[in-house]
Amino acid sequence: MTPILKEQIKKFKQQCREHELRLTPQRLEIFTALAMSEDHPSAEQLYQRLCKKMPTLSLDTIYRTLATFVQHGLVNRVDTVESQARFEVVQAQHHHLICEKCKKISDFQWPSIECIELPEGLSRWGKIGRKNVVIYGICKDCMNS
Repeated sequence: MTPILKEQIKKFKQQCREHELRLTPQRLEIFTALAMSEDHPSAEQLYQRLCKKMPTLSLDTIYRTLATFVQHGLVNRVDTVESQARFEVVQAQHHHLICEKCKKISDFQWPSIECIELPEGLSRWGKIGRKNVVIYGICKDCMNS
């Protein structure tokens, strides 16, 4: 286990205590699998990765657990045009590139977007929590195949 993963799990356990969420073995395994992944998996993909290790784990448990994690800000739901939600562990502010062909999601930093003032009309809307840019296109691998 890498030092970064250890720190993420430590922080996750602390946040569960703060939100008064029971730290079940299922929740810990789901979070750990998500923290170890680099591909922004769906609930179904997480289920496939975990079902051999935890045969009693159900897909419904994964869906409910991810919904709870999102509700408490422990993981992010990645916005895509697919009908299938994708997830990632909450980390530093970043944005996403999504390949329209293979559906691969890549993270990228865009610090200047954080400095741009929002249009005036949005200030009347309410409080803005964060800016999230999602860019769609065709990745280099798909263009070359």
